[in-house]
Amino acid sequence: MDWKNLPGSGGNAENRGGGGLPGGGIAVGGVGGLIIALIAMFFGIDPGAILGGGGTQTQQSQTTQPAQNDEAYQFVNQIYRNTNLVWDNIFQQAGRTYNAPRLVRYVRGTSTSCGQANSAVGPFYCPADNTIYIDTSFFTQMDRQLGGGGDFAYAYVIAHEVGHHIQNELGIADQVNRRQRSARTEAEANSYSVRLELQADCFAGVWGNKTQQEAKITQADVQEAVATAEAIGDDNLQRQGQGYVAPDSFTHGSAAQRVRWFMTGFRSGNPNSCDTFNVNYNQL
Repeated sequence: MDWKNLPGSGGNAENRGGGGLPGGGIAVGGVGGLIIALIAMFFGIDPGAILGGGGTQTQQSQTTQPAQNDEAYQFVNQIYRNTNLVWDNIFQQAGRTYNAPRLVRYVRGTSTSCGQANSAVGPFYCPADNTIYIDTSFFTQMDRQLGGGGDFAYAYVIAHEVGHHIQNELGIADQVNRRQRSARTEAEANSYSVRLELQADCFAGVWGNKTQQEAKITQADVQEAVATAEAIGDDNLQRQGQGYVAPDSFTHGSAAQRVRWFMTGFRSGNPNSCDTFNVNYNQL
């Protein structure tokens, strides 16, 4: 993937120095905590909603700030700015105005409108302040925990979070929240979360389609993203963390579903192909 020459536009990127997690932070312990942390780490919307907080683990305040000239910083900014360009064009074609999300790159911990976050949470989108938060040490965690990685896989992570911003822009996220509040069972509420996540995967694929020529994306690059989508399927995470799979507790989708919807967007390049809400749940 030739990301260094990608065009981009607009947005508001902030390079934020590290801050501690005052008064306790996100505490993770035991097998159950591990599963929740892994799911949150791989493409959650709001870490506070998943982990809640109230733990006893604290971090010392940090003064370190991400270096603006390091490659990881440049990579994140380049992908972020390119997603802005791509989605601005898509929205214009639909007669709409695209409001780009903010991007905050931080070290170890930071405050957000969705609560405190640390690097264990991984990249996430906070709809309350329309901001994507990322500690790029997460990419190293991807390599170690998933046994893979690669530029296009990392770009998929960012594009997925941008996908959640698209859902916020279009009012989809609010509709899902309302449906979840009126759900009769936890399994039904989870099913809406799965649909939301799979749509964000599909939107990430749409971005990949629109940029594949300029980024010189190869089949090997696509396989990197596919391998990541497979690794972060709820079934694989549950199998690794608790030794069995509980489909009713899925919140992000199975490995097969995540691959299917990412590739749906990537092959079509059309966000209209990403309607995960008018498909029978068993056929997602």
